Amino acid sequence: MPLKDRIQQDMKDSMRGGNKSRLAVIRLILAAIQQKEVDERIELDDTQITAVLDKMTKQRRESISQFEKAGRNDLVDQETAELQIIQEFLPEQLGEAEINALIEAAMAQTGASSIKDMGKVMGQLKPKLQGRADMGAVSALIKARLG
Repeated sequence: MPLKDRIQQDMKDSMRGGNKSRLAVIRLILAAIQQKEVDERIELDDTQITAVLDKMTKQRRESISQFEKAGRNDLVDQETAELQIIQEFLPEQLGEAEINALIEAAMAQTGASSIKDMGKVMGQLKPKLQGRADMGAVSALIKARLG
């Protein structure tokens, strides 16, 4: 089942079940997808929808970080709940060992030896890891190895 259809079906199930908070988040997801489709005048495929979901996930993580610094636990809880729902539609997250193996392979393939080669390594990894890992954390792992 295509990802967009799965999201729409989940929206219908949330409506029937009366789960208003879940329904609101799913509507946000569909609105973001539709906005991208209208802006680019295309029908998004699963890969592009995953990129939209990944962007939403990153936004939620940044918001959670900011709200924690400000001591706004009520907003932290809300953003965390939204993040969990968004992540349900993303592919299964890779483990640290799998990510490290992919980083090693990309570094060997590109011949990366210094921090200047980080762009090559990230370019190689991004399509493989999009939606399956936090790219900020992956970037930090690569910096640690190259720096």
